Amino acid sequence: MRLCAAASTVELVPKATYGAALALPEFRALFAAAGASITGQVVSSVTLTVLVFERTRSPLLSSVTFTLGFLPFLFTGTLLSGIVDRVPPRRLLAACTLGSAGLTATMAVPGMSVPALYALILCTGTLGGFANAAQAALIRSIVPEAVYVPARSLLRIAVQAAQVGGNPVGGLLLVTLSPSGSFLASAAMLTAAAAVARFGIGAYPVAGQADRTALLRDSLHGLRNVFAQSRLRRLMLLGWLVPTFSVAPEALAAPYIAGRGASAALVGWWLAMLPIGIITGDLLGVTFLSARRQRMLVGAAAAASFVPYLAFAASPPIVVALPLLVVSGMCSLYSLGLDGLIRQAAPEHLFARAMAVNNAGLLTLQALGFAIAGALGGLAGPGAAIAMAGVLGIVAVACLAPRGERPLSARRREILRS
Repeated sequence: MRLCAAASTVELVPKATYGAALALPEFRALFAAAGASITGQVVSSVTLTVLVFERTRSPLLSSVTFTLGFLPFLFTGTLLSGIVDRVPPRRLLAACTLGSAGLTATMAVPGMSVPALYALILCTGTLGGFANAAQAALIRSIVPEAVYVPARSLLRIAVQAAQVGGNPVGGLLLVTLSPSGSFLASAAMLTAAAAVARFGIGAYPVAGQADRTALLRDSLHGLRNVFAQSRLRRLMLLGWLVPTFSVAPEALAAPYIAGRGASAALVGWWLAMLPIGIITGDLLGVTFLSARRQRMLVGAAAAASFVPYLAFAASPPIVVALPLLVVSGMCSLYSLGLDGLIRQAAPEHLFARAMAVNNAGLLTLQALGFAIAGALGGLAGPGAAIAMAGVLGIVAVACLAPRGERPLSARRREILRS
């Protein structure tokens, strides 16, 4: 009887598979909302970049649109992070996504000045920062712990797929609908995402408790509490620094291809290689690796993702460089184990704030990584700069990678939550 009861209990534990995550109606709604929202953001970003370039003929002002989209995350994840403990996550996600839809529709007004467009980008980026933090909090509430990593992986795949497919869609909409029509199409996608989030997800309460003080003071207090968790702090730093150096090939795609005398049309293929590798790595990691294996391979896989970069010191031909980027992307399966470790390390009452801080650090340092790669490329050439990014990435992993990480016992998880 005891054996039967034990077997029955084991069967009730959901498997860590994509199917188990997608079997949950609320997660399906969250996944659909994320896919529509990300695609809308990518389409809007492509449209805005082209529009600003057509208005100014300045590559610098055109590229600033990407920086302005990332910049607000630094403030939403630090000085304004207390909002995630003051507004229920479903309401925050739906309201911010709907607000982004309204701001994006405003961009469709003919003749809007470039400074006004920049102001709208900053506003949509601010709302996007809150929406991302709310989404992260909802995942923890919606899915069981065993399904958390596949659920996070699916959302990561949605981001990479939007990068691969959203750019061509944005270009097609620009040609067929004009910039105004493209902005309106993007706004429609964001509106649909807000509706799915509002009506497809339950009303979960906030996980933490806000201080009865001003928002800024409360946010700074929460930030200190997050960084006071030494294990969590180390894991987040690893999750920030690896992508910081990983973006070097994307930042230097155009100069590398031009330096090899290849067609500029290959830039699109080049930019698709890392996302394709990341999607492939996640699919393989979730399918064939247990949760324990995923955690054990965090350091090794993160370091391995930079090994292909070292070959760029020899400036390999494009036909060799493209597969190297795919292999590097596949090693990004380290994110699976890292997601699980961060979930365990973050106390439940600090989880939403930790995710807000994590998003802020990740996106801010990625933006910085583009600038660092560009500077190194200007000094040493694109191939050498990619190789140097690989060396720096390996050093960062060696300093921060978790060693001998194992799933926490129930007792240790209880201590961390307290």
